[in-house]
Amino acid sequence: MRARSSLLLLLLPGLAFLLVGFLLPAVAMLFAPPGVTFPQVLERLGAMLTDPYDLGIIWRTVRIGLIVTALCVVLGFPIASLLARSQSRWAGVLLALAIFPLLLSNVVRTFGWLVVLGSNGVIGQLLTGLGIVEEAPQLLYTELAIVLGLTQLFLPLAVITCYSAVAQVDPGLDEAARGLGASRTRAFWSILVPLSLPGIVVAATLVFAGSVTAYTTPYLLGGSSQRMLSTQLFSYASVTVDWAAASATAIVMTVLVFLVSGISTLVGRKGATS
Repeated sequence: MRARSSLLLLLLPGLAFLLVGFLLPAVAMLFAPPGVTFPQVLERLGAMLTDPYDLGIIWRTVRIGLIVTALCVVLGFPIASLLARSQSRWAGVLLALAIFPLLLSNVVRTFGWLVVLGSNGVIGQLLTGLGIVEEAPQLLYTELAIVLGLTQLFLPLAVITCYSAVAQVDPGLDEAARGLGASRTRAFWSILVPLSLPGIVVAATLVFAGSVTAYTTPYLLGGSSQRMLSTQLFSYASVTVDWAAASATAIVMTVLVFLVSGISTLVGRKGATS
């Protein structure tokens, strides 16, 4: 009891700071923004869910979030498994290089894509130089540009999350499966992937939540023609100063994140019990 009381006393300052500094302001901005009542927010939310333009933005946000999540998991898990199972003395260096982009600013990494995808960028000059096209294609301000930028942004996060899950799986299980005649591919899909599923689920949840709520990358690479919920929220809050619409947009984003988080939790639990 004394240990529990001491632990609770240690947690109280952090919980109080989280409650006062994050939860209360977030709830107030979601349901009672400045000069707007909650019924007005609900009215604007209903209008958003019936407006084809707003529904298109919601669907684009969900679609891009799912695509980026799939790419990050498919690319990140094999990298994480190779690093976690590597016996090389350079494994730590390679892991540091894999997660090094997390130390860089999102703006810096996104501006790199502006150089690559621009009409006079590397890809455009390469295609025209090889004679594949006569005129450089417009790659900026497309969904492809947003997907590429967000995948680069969150791939290191998926790698480090999956790495921690794979590292907890006993390598002896792989060796036992190989000893019983299973191939490397069979051992990978039958042993490593199922036992690492909780980490994969966490990585997918984090990547999806980050992709749905990211602002800088969709704004710079998507422009006004490929709006997502995050850029639409910024427009409502800073350009048109429509707090009811901004709160309604924030509610939709919050619901999407919690919905995917709940589904991911169910998938992780079923995978752990199966």
